[in-house]
Amino acid sequence: MNIKWSFVCFALMMLGQLPALFAQQEGPGNWLIYFGNKKIDQKWNWHHEVQYRNYNVIGDLEQLLLRTGFGYNISENNNNLLVGYGFILSQNYIGGTDDKLQVNEHRIFQQFINRHSFSRLFVQHRFRLEERFIEDNFKLRFRYFLALNFALKNTSMMDNTFYLSAYNEIFLNTTENAFDRNRVYGGFGYKLNEFLRLEVGYMVQLLQKGSRDQINIVAFVNL
Repeated sequence: MNIKWSFVCFALMMLGQLPALFAQQEGPGNWLIYFGNKKIDQKWNWHHEVQYRNYNVIGDLEQLLLRTGFGYNISENNNNLLVGYGFILSQNYIGGTDDKLQVNEHRIFQQFINRHSFSRLFVQHRFRLEERFIEDNFKLRFRYFLALNFALKNTSMMDNTFYLSAYNEIFLNTTENAFDRNRVYGGFGYKLNEFLRLEVGYMVQLLQKGSRDQINIVAFVNL
């Protein structure tokens, strides 16, 4: 997929969400996110992540997500296949009460990532299939993630580089209610070196009924 069509896809996805973005009324929650990637050799990598999601700034847990997996580079730095497992602990409010229902989910997933760049712009496509074991229920879900990073200073993502970040991710179920959710994000990041990248951004999550917005604080660690 070339850079032209990446722009077109991203623009169409963003424009389609504008009415819902301006309809929000709830205050923002907060997601603290760690993404880790360990290079095993030229072909294999180990992915691991932790996401601590709150209904408010911090302290009111919405979801704790632990995910890991092993990937294989089809071509160096551009195409990666990965198989992984995730555990998700959710604490959902019941109706309009202050009571919560705790839900445990075990998740197996397979994904393909394609990366390419054009001058200062870096593009990533991710296609993911999830097999979800939610308490006594089983669900299948497909996700498509399109991300853009734009370096502000250098023509490439060198050390000590500030950048802008944006992504759109759509989630589709295999049931009759195909649309699950859509996430739209914009952020500002700093690449310290080849091992560490920090980012802060604002995300709007559009659900089947209503929407939520979150402040995201993200650390990317590559070893």
